[in-house]
Amino acid sequence: MKITKAVIPAAGLGTRVLPATKAMPKEMLPIVDKPSIQYIVEEAVNSGITDILIITNRGKGIIEDHFDKTPLLEEALSRSNKMDLLKSIENIHNMANISYIRQIETKGLGHAVSRAKTFVGDEPFVVMYGDDVIIGDVPATKELIDAYGEFGKGVLGVKKVDAKDIYKYSSLQVENIHDNVYKCTDMIEKPQTDNEVMSLYSVQGRCILPPEIFDILENTKPGAGGEIQLTDAMRELATTVGMTAVEYSGNRYDMGNKLGILKASIDVGLKHNEVKDGLKEYIKELAKTL
Repeated sequence: MKITKAVIPAAGLGTRVLPATKAMPKEMLPIVDKPSIQYIVEEAVNSGITDILIITNRGKGIIEDHFDKTPLLEEALSRSNKMDLLKSIENIHNMANISYIRQIETKGLGHAVSRAKTFVGDEPFVVMYGDDVIIGDVPATKELIDAYGEFGKGVLGVKKVDAKDIYKYSSLQVENIHDNVYKCTDMIEKPQTDNEVMSLYSVQGRCILPPEIFDILENTKPGAGGEIQLTDAMRELATTVGMTAVEYSGNRYDMGNKLGILKASIDVGLKHNEVKDGLKEYIKELAKTL
């Protein structure tokens, strides 16, 4: 079955990057000249997704404004013959069919995803974590969709994390199938002891889920942090029908983390036509003082 729908949970409070997120959603923090959520939407579109649901909460209407048409601004740029700037914004509003729904209570990622039940219907769908921008030659979502086409099971986008950090993430029981593709048969969210760590592979920002996940989420009890964890619901899939894990090739940037934001800006800036030369020179000079 072709996968055409994506859900982007973007209802988090952004507490890890305060005070910048006191009035601005972290999803709108820029990487050079585009807000982080635009990178996520572009990844979805470049992977064949046509319909996107962004899950927000109070104070995040600016996200909707960004993906809306701006006739006055476009007309002003056209009159001023600023065609490059016009080109950079005129198609943002029609990249995909984007709709929105609010997560009234922030009860965790699993609860946020459960809000997408009506939007998804009876189809497999992609979940693209709003904190995670992934940049690579091949869209990470496309790599997951290809694995779904091969095995027909839910797919997890994974990366290895440092042993000292695994307690902040999920840990997966995996077995290599071929290349960067694994079979996943168990997982745990935020393991508390070494004995609970199954591997250093962790779900990192992307997954494909069957519609059955919604029935599972309805019966999922609050877990780590007192929240309804998506990992706990996906564990039921992994331990029964099994899931596929793909170590995607792109670089992941945690946009809910101050250092992640800086890394993303530097890496993207070093490839950006307008600023790459000046940034390279600045970094070279700065390195002499470190």
